[in-house]
Amino acid sequence: MIIYGKQVCLYALEKHEALIKTVYIAKKGILPQKLYQEYKSRIKFLENKWAQSMAKGGNHQGILIEIEEFAQSDLATIKQSDFVLVFDGLTDSGNIGAIVRTAFALGVDGVIATGVKSLNLASVVRTSSGALLDMPFIIIPNTLDVLNELKQVGFRVYGASMDGTPINRCQFTQKKVLVLGSEGEGISKRAKSKIDEMVSIEMKREFDSLNVSVAAGILIDRMRYAVK
Repeated sequence: MIIYGKQVCLYALEKHEALIKTVYIAKKGILPQKLYQEYKSRIKFLENKWAQSMAKGGNHQGILIEIEEFAQSDLATIKQSDFVLVFDGLTDSGNIGAIVRTAFALGVDGVIATGVKSLNLASVVRTSSGALLDMPFIIIPNTLDVLNELKQVGFRVYGASMDGTPINRCQFTQKKVLVLGSEGEGISKRAKSKIDEMVSIEMKREFDSLNVSVAAGILIDRMRYAVK
């Protein structure tokens, strides 16, 4: 797996030494001296045109890293936690990465991507600024199976919807799931049948909706405090 960009690469180098295979540098001085010395044997210098090719046109900022393939978590582990996010058909890696970054920072215990068979995990690592490397994360295509299993071990399931109860009027159980729907369609009808309560963000001005990653951050922050 190739990741690139200064922020995410420095995070990986500082926090996940065991995952690092090769460090590609296309800009002198990009690495702090300490990291340069630590990874000297794994560093390769290359011309910018080759760096651009490896990044497939992305903004590599002078550094790329080849890391071990991302190791997904398992449902049994995530079921032992208290606060879980479930993506229902969410596919945009930029949104997913932004949500994972926020979720990790705010204390979510695990993330399950459903309604999809695969995701560009290298892109999610990059757009999460490396947070995906520390977040229990798994892809399970069948949303209903996931929600059924979580409910069987005591989770209460909440869904994000513009028509839900305003979040500032809600209280939440200790073991809770927040379901976030796809960018265009929202939560699927099948998934809605397993949701215990829909929640929303009350708008102060008339407007259609918030970006899913922004909405997720607001909902996660409220849900971690308003516990029954």
